[in-house]
Amino acid sequence: MTQQIPSTEPELSGVRNFRDVGGLPTVDGRRVRHGVLFRSGHLAHATDEDAAFLGSLGLHTIFDFRNASDQKLEGPDVELPGVRNVNLPLSDPADGSEFWKMVRDGEMEQLREILGDGKGAARMVASYRAIIKERTAEHSQVLRSLADDSVPALMHCAAGKDRAGLSIAVTLLALGVEREAIVTDYLESNAKHRRYKVRRSSSSASAYSPEVMELLGPLFDARAEYLTAAFETVEETWGSVDAYLEQGLGITPEIRERLRERLLD
Repeated sequence: MTQQIPSTEPELSGVRNFRDVGGLPTVDGRRVRHGVLFRSGHLAHATDEDAAFLGSLGLHTIFDFRNASDQKLEGPDVELPGVRNVNLPLSDPADGSEFWKMVRDGEMEQLREILGDGKGAARMVASYRAIIKERTAEHSQVLRSLADDSVPALMHCAAGKDRAGLSIAVTLLALGVEREAIVTDYLESNAKHRRYKVRRSSSSASAYSPEVMELLGPLFDARAEYLTAAFETVEETWGSVDAYLEQGLGITPEIRERLRERLLD
């Protein structure tokens, strides 16, 4: 039996960007059930109070989409008794590790070179497109698990914005949630109390200057253009959401119906 979370959003001190995805409307008039699908940033810094709250949700599975580099940087998730943790990296630690080192350590000229003139946003768009095209096995596993037995579930990556955001979006597409509602939920990651804190190696004022923060902005923002690029990739590659789910992810109408039974009111 799943438990309902309080109507007011909890204030978690060591976990950012937590929310229940319940309440989002589908195109056929149903809604995502409260208390069955959650999203957040990583759980490595969860306090005892945070862990107690998370433990009260009756979670079956936590999907952690971080790669080995993320886990080395932030640490492993807090352990919640009786909850299965499934690690499905949606990005390769070798792909971009030097880039992210530059983000943390780079001087202004280096940041201008790799992020200026729209390069930061273009990188994010390319990343979203690549995850949709190349991580079909992982997204298939998530949807099959949810359809079988893995709810209530929590999905997270590092910031809970990109990799978790895409996995939540794919799940919501499979449920038939309205496209506009998917984008609205995704953009909630921009709220000040949800955002991942930018970390630079230097603590000097110049390391966080307005120009530096502007250059880094595209990497830490949730932008509708990123998710739109993912949706366009689905349609360009497979022709439709239905074809993407069935041909790309191997999610049959029967699996999809089981998913809807578990996650929709």
